[in-house]
Amino acid sequence: MELKVLNVQGQEVKTISLNDSVWNVTPHQQAIYDTVIAQQAALRQGTKKTKTRAEVRGGGKKPWRQKGTGRARQGSIRAPHWRGGGVTFGPTPDINYKKSVNKKVRALAFKSALSIKANEQNLVIVDKFDFAKPSTKEMISVMKNLQIDDQKTLIITKQNEEFVIKSSNNIKGVKTLPTIKLNLFDILNATKLVMTEEAAMAVEGVYA
Repeated sequence: MELKVLNVQGQEVKTISLNDSVWNVTPHQQAIYDTVIAQQAALRQGTKKTKTRAEVRGGGKKPWRQKGTGRARQGSIRAPHWRGGGVTFGPTPDINYKKSVNKKVRALAFKSALSIKANEQNLVIVDKFDFAKPSTKEMISVMKNLQIDDQKTLIITKQNEEFVIKSSNNIKGVKTLPTIKLNLFDILNATKLVMTEEAAMAVEGVYA
C-alpha cells in the first residue's frame, strides 16, 4: 500500500510503501469485538460491594419475643427480607472481570482496525511534528492544514512527545498516544488517525 507523507503545512513531501499484511487486510469483525470487550472489561475496577446481614449496622436484638405476639417469628431486623437488611448473594470486590484474548486474535484485530482507517482514507501520515514549545494555536493550525480540524482525532507518535501532547490537550476531540500505548478502542473511537512516519513504521514492525 502506497500512502502520501505530508508535512505540517499539509504539503506532500513523499510517499511510503506500507506492508499490506498490516494495513490492507480484510477486517475481522469478531476479532475486533472480542478484543474491545476484553480491553473494556480490564478497565473495570471491580470494587462494588454490598453488605450482608452480618455487616449491616444494627439488628443485634431480637425485634420481639418468639411466641405469643401473633406475628411471624423474627431474629433480626437486618435479615435480607427486611427493608434495610443485608443483601443475599450481592456483588463482592473479588470478582475478576478480565477476559483473555489469544495473541493472534488481538494482532488480527489491530491490523483490521488499521486497515479500516487506511482504506476509508482516514489515515494521515506526517513526516514529523516539529514544535519548539507547546502551542495549542500551532496544533490547531496544523490540523487545519491537514484538513482534519473539527474531527475526533487520534495522534500517534513513536515516543512520548511532550510538546505534541501539551499542544493537543486543550483541543476537544483530540488525543495523543505513543505507539507503546496504542490500543484498539482509541483507534476505532477516532474518526481520523494521524501518525508520524516513525510511528507507522514502528507499528508495522510489531504486526508485520
